[in-house]
Amino acid sequence: MATFLLADNQDITRYGFRYLLENIPDQSISIDTIEVHTRSELIRNLKEDGESIVVLDYSLFDIYSIDELLNIAGRFPSARWILFSEDLSESFVRRLAIEQNISILLKESNAQEMLLAVRYNLKGDRFLCHNITNLLFSAPAKKNDIHERLTATEIEVLKLIAQGKAVKEIAAERVSSIHTITTHKKNIFRKLEVNTVYEATKYALRAGLVEMADYYI
Repeated sequence: MATFLLADNQDITRYGFRYLLENIPDQSISIDTIEVHTRSELIRNLKEDGESIVVLDYSLFDIYSIDELLNIAGRFPSARWILFSEDLSESFVRRLAIEQNISILLKESNAQEMLLAVRYNLKGDRFLCHNITNLLFSAPAKKNDIHERLTATEIEVLKLIAQGKAVKEIAAERVSSIHTITTHKKNIFRKLEVNTVYEATKYALRAGLVEMADYYI
């Protein structure tokens, strides 16, 4: 029996991954899937089964730094992790590249790559999707500070925040849930070490993400 902990707060992603796990061709190992919605739930389930495979959307779950993620992974060395996120910063990916129990998928990955990730982890191996592998083999990009700190999605959300748009407006514009945008906003504030929309907007202006004319409109 293999246990998969689905630590992803997007309903459609959880349902899709659960369907994948329930329909693996020629699968001899029985699989149990458990949905977890918070960090405390995740840790509680890992205490019960330290050999679980965690499917984690890092950018939307309540794990707020790479150090926190590695700390939890270190507490449960027999667990395996499949990071399954929309986008991840280059510095984040490169830091995790040495962790042999952490696989990385992107939500743009196709079904074949998702299936390979599951099969690799069931065998105790690490899997990196095609785009992540290409990134690791390329020369490190020379980017400015904000691109090192934030993912592409977070930068786009920050732009909209700096233009004076509320969370509800941003969610409608990006066809996302209010919960998703709220999580992005929280992660942006944490990474930039700011506490208010005003401070975040100043950061966006200094980084050239928005023009002063946009700010005053």
